Amino acid sequence: MYHKEKSIQIKSSASALYNNLSVLRIAPRCLTYFTVVHANVVNMVSASWDGLNFSHRQLQSKEGSIAASSSLIMQASWCVLPSRELLVLTSQKGIQMYESDGSIMVYWHALDTPETPTVVGVNISSAHPAQAVFARGIAAVQENFICVGVSTGFILVFDIPSKGSNIMLSEVLEEHRESITDMASECSGSLESVADLVTADDSGALCVWKSGEDFQLLNKIPGFEVCCSSVKLWKGTVAAGYGSGQIRIYEAVTGIVRAEVNAHARWIYSLDIAPFSGLLLSAAEDSLVQVWHLTVIPEANSVEIQHLYSECVTDTQICGAKFCDGEGHAFAVTGYDLSEIIRYTQE
Repeated sequence: MYHKEKSIQIKSSASALYNNLSVLRIAPRCLTYFTVVHANVVNMVSASWDGLNFSHRQLQSKEGSIAASSSLIMQASWCVLPSRELLVLTSQKGIQMYESDGSIMVYWHALDTPETPTVVGVNISSAHPAQAVFARGIAAVQENFICVGVSTGFILVFDIPSKGSNIMLSEVLEEHRESITDMASECSGSLESVADLVTADDSGALCVWKSGEDFQLLNKIPGFEVCCSSVKLWKGTVAAGYGSGQIRIYEAVTGIVRAEVNAHARWIYSLDIAPFSGLLLSAAEDSLVQVWHLTVIPEANSVEIQHLYSECVTDTQICGAKFCDGEGHAFAVTGYDLSEIIRYTQE
């Protein structure tokens, strides 16, 4: 079903982080951007669709006006809004937002440390006295919001203007009690879906939200003492990947489990959905990348999941996997300590 293409070399290897790959397709320019995190550096590659031209850029963790920092980067992800596209980096020190090509940093938000323990009136270090401070989990929501998770379980909601750097922290959501691991917005484009954001944490708990001037909690799906490391939202359906190797499919608003699959033998590090086809990609520490197909059946109030394809990336702890287009015709994979992005294309 898929065959391996020539790999893309990157400047430094991938760190063992959840969801350590982001992909942005620039159709007018026939380019695809990739980012992979290594320690305090983000490797960014621009690849032409014909596979002949590549350009590289490295972004370093920054702290406000300080040019570079030893602060570890936890995640890098593109956020696509109707009016603009931003590259968002999260680290132990704060949140950086760049123009999509990484050329200009347009916003910096510092996180509290135990020495300076207040953000928007909340004392982080007293709520979690022994907890490390970092940001992780990034999602663009609706017309003008970017949401970012924090190690305290808070979710920071930023209001993004159509241009410029006048970005505002508009709301802090405080429903989670453990560190945020991942979050995702509704990717199908369906206006019928009430829920448009799902967030996950270290305990496996999921929160389902409806965005707006004030974000509304629609449902909280309890965890089962296993970390939910990656989550997706498609047609009102939540796909969640866990440290147990399981994938669970929930109805977003009710939290009803529609399917449960023992997909991997080890910890799942990444999920992705191709919104136009319903293909689901899962990747884990067991060196396997799996492709599934989701079918939502409204009249039966059910969701079917079918296994389509499996690829073994030998002796590799996979830490990132993303489709390269909305149909799922191609996908890319990163692995811990690999200095390359491995690509597969449909035959």
